[in-house]
Amino acid sequence: MLKYALLGFLNYNPATGYDLKQFIDVSTSYFWHAKQSQIYTTLKKMEEEDLVSSRFEPQEGRPNRRVYTISQDGKDELIGWLEKPLDSIEKHKEKLLLKIFFSAGIKKDIVLFELHQQEKLHQKQLLRYQNTTKEVIDQFKGSTGLSEDAEFWEMTRRFGELYEQMNITWLREVISKLEEKDD
Repeated sequence: MLKYALLGFLNYNPATGYDLKQFIDVSTSYFWHAKQSQIYTTLKKMEEEDLVSSRFEPQEGRPNRRVYTISQDGKDELIGWLEKPLDSIEKHKEKLLLKIFFSAGIKKDIVLFELHQQEKLHQKQLLRYQNTTKEVIDQFKGSTGLSEDAEFWEMTRRFGELYEQMNITWLREVISKLEEKDD
């Protein structure tokens, strides 16, 4: 799947592996992230498959930059993937739910501490979506070349916002239930 994220970013502009990591970190990282090493490994495979090409740009006082450009085959691959409907819901792992599932024998204070900590983390992430992420997307809404893209970016931002609100609601419900429970 990382291949499609990279193709999507390269469809906007040519970029280095470092640039692609930065783009991911400020945009899709809350639902699709990657390590720098994964990006470079994937770019190498994509170049072998002729989905991208690369060229070196000289830099003064630093190593040359390797800039990747999406090829027509890469654009076709991206469009084909985007147009193919998903036919299943992907399973994901939630460490907190696994811990809660097995926490009946743990002291209530320890479980409550964990839940309160998670609530703070989700509140912090919610604020990022409502402020920083929204501001970045809003900057592109008036941009002639990316205004339609920004509408779709906003849809994914809103998902993140609602996801965090759902987590906070659930955490508060569980905290309340545990606080009412006798030790």
